[in-house]
Amino acid sequence: MLRFLSLSSGSCGNCYFLSDGKAGLLIDAGVSVRRLKRILLEHNLGLDSFQAILVTHDHLDHIRHLGSYCKHLRKPVYTTGDLRIALLNHTFTMDYIGGCCIDLPEGSAYRIPLGEDIPEDGCPSVRYFVVPHDATQTVGYFIEWGGHRFFLMTDAGRVTDEALSFACKADSVVIESNYDPGMLIGGPYTHELKMRICQGYGHLSNDECASAITMFWHPGLKNIFLCHLSENNNTPDLAFAAAADALKSIPVGNGVTAKDLTYLQALPRSRPSALFDL
Repeated sequence: MLRFLSLSSGSCGNCYFLSDGKAGLLIDAGVSVRRLKRILLEHNLGLDSFQAILVTHDHLDHIRHLGSYCKHLRKPVYTTGDLRIALLNHTFTMDYIGGCCIDLPEGSAYRIPLGEDIPEDGCPSVRYFVVPHDATQTVGYFIEWGGHRFFLMTDAGRVTDEALSFACKADSVVIESNYDPGMLIGGPYTHELKMRICQGYGHLSNDECASAITMFWHPGLKNIFLCHLSENNNTPDLAFAAAADALKSIPVGNGVTAKDLTYLQALPRSRPSALFDL
């Protein structure tokens, strides 16, 4: 059984942990090594509980501590060729990432090795897909591991057909529900920043996330986690309600809806979540 932990999810920093109990992956590096170590220790885990790092894009809230991870932990970092070049030239990563980066293949899955004692068929199969966002390049991940299919997409201006195709096959989905449109438009941000957020290359609104859920939900979908909620333009209650209403609108039969079959959780922004059994 896979286990999932959000260490932080928002503009203050993003970092996620996925493990089959024998080995693990880290997705993004938005928390310090010290904080990473402390949070893992709270679950009786150590820095040896993950063997590789995936990167979604090169915005600071996702890579702020990646250089430190490479310097002190020396774990391999898997990403795309475009992102590798960007990270090699980024102030926060350029000094230490050179010997750690490995390119994932375009358009196909790659089985990430997790150690000599773990057979190939026990390692995660990872495929990335590109999403629209105003970074050098932004990707989501579809991970098949131990019979479980895991989907993660954060920081996306819209939901692409390719992303939907992967979410439709997933057992667990982590998807951005960044802002409430009314709070954003009526809030204190400048007009330029508001437009950057909501015009297709910024972030997903609660409504856009909810609409996506109605398109990718299927009876095998066990979990939906809402990530990267805005501190200023959203609340966990608003994000949860929009997604819950979307699930309730999907009838399954005999008075049962998708909400009755799928676990839904809004991930906290600046503190760790529970350690979820997927």
